[in-house]
Order: sequence, then structure tokens, then C-alpha cells
Amino acid sequence: MASEGRILVHFGPEHVSVHRSQGSRLQLLTRERLPFGAGLAGEALAERVGEFCAGLKEYAEAVDNKSTRVHATGVFQQLPQPEAAALVNSVYVDTGLYFNVVGPELERFYLDTGMSACGSNDMLEGLIRREFRTAVVCGSFQQWLEPIEGTIARLRETGTEVLSPRSTRIKPETEGTDFILFDYQDLLKNERDRWRHKYGHMDAFRQADAVVVCNPGGRVGSGTVFELGFMSALGKRVIFTEEPQGVSVSFPCEVGLGA
Repeated sequence: MASEGRILVHFGPEHVSVHRSQGSRLQLLTRERLPFGAGLAGEALAERVGEFCAGLKEYAEAVDNKSTRVHATGVFQQLPQPEAAALVNSVYVDTGLYFNVVGPELERFYLDTGMSACGSNDMLEGLIRREFRTAVVCGSFQQWLEPIEGTIARLRETGTEVLSPRSTRIKPETEGTDFILFDYQDLLKNERDRWRHKYGHMDAFRQADAVVVCNPGGRVGSGTVFELGFMSALGKRVIFTEEPQGVSVSFPCEVGLGA
């Protein structure tokens, strides 16, 4: 994938475009009128999206949630939340791809970024330069703190604000325990107080453009599995750093950082 780049699909207000991305360069592969009418909804809409995505094999050997990113704006932004969630789920079941409905504010951010960087009004030009304004990073802080720190550093290098954890400096009193705390967190009042810290971390999902799950070797810890349910209920974009292993029910997500 590194040599060929990812396939980026954008279902826009009137057209759907397919690009190949390599670093900060986009190669337009095709641009067509939307393959459905404005009144299409429900399963019929999901089927049309799925049919279009099936045709992506013309441009890449693999069409999956590692090699392909699908973004949508325009009419998709107007879908009520239950309908948008149903569409995301249907497209995932039919294609294995995550159908990312980009909100109006984030779309404007991408457009402004692209215009500032290269004078383009193509949303994807901004997206490949700075994909997230904000993110939360999850994973086993006890087992994988070093890879998590690397993931946080990589996000910050692109200008992303990491909402949680805000720091990875461990409170000395909690080092080596089964519930570590960072320097900006106060010590536990009692065992039940673990929930307050856990909830504070998960509550940051609401404000984030995406949740990045750091899972070296594909492993997903039990604490992260618990958090995944919360992410899914919020309809949050979830990106694993590696293909997840051992998750009993797969769900709409993406694998690998970088647009």
C-alpha cells in the first residue's frame, strides 16, 4: 500500500470522485455524477453506495478498510442520525468499508486547509494534509505505553490536538499497578473512583474527530473492548493502528493512520 497509496472516495453534493493519495499528492482516477437521485434512502441508498464501491476494484487489488477510505458530504450530512447510522452499518456489512459522513464544520476545515495549502477547493486536498483537528488515543496504558506515546507524537506532528490522554507522564504512586494515572489526574479516592477517570477519558470521544486505538500486534485489551461499545453508540470514527484481533464482533472501523 505504501507504494501505491490509498484509494480515497468522496461522495459529494453532486459528484463522487475517486483519488489515489501518495503523501501530500492526489491523483484523480475518476469523477462521476452521483449514481442515485436525491430522494433515495434506506437500503436502496446503501445498495447504490455498495455497488459503486464494488467497482473500486478497477483501481486497486484490495478494497478494504486498510487500503480504502470513503468520505461523504452533501445530502449525507442531512440524514437524521438513525438513518446515517443505518447507512454506515449497511455499507460496512456489504463492503467492509467505513462510510465516513463528514460533518459541515469538519468539511469547512478541510476546504480551508486545502485552499491555504494549494489553492484547491477539493475537500480531499485539505484532508490529506491534516485529517483530524482533535483525536483521542486508546489502548492498554499498562502494556503499550511506548507505542501509545509514538501514536500521540505522530498525531501531534500533523497538528492534531490529542484530547485524551493529555499527558503520558505516569504518577509515580500508580506506576506498576493495574490502574495507572497520569500527572494531570488526581489520585483515587477509592476503588469505585476508577470509573470517574474511565468515564472522563471516554467522554472526550464526544469532542474528537476520531478515536485512534493503538493495538500493537492487533491485540485489543478488555478495557478497550469496553470503550469500543461507547464509541460505537456515539457513531464515532474509529481507527485501529493495526488489524484488530480477538474482537468477537467486528464493527465499522478503519485500520492504519494516514489519509
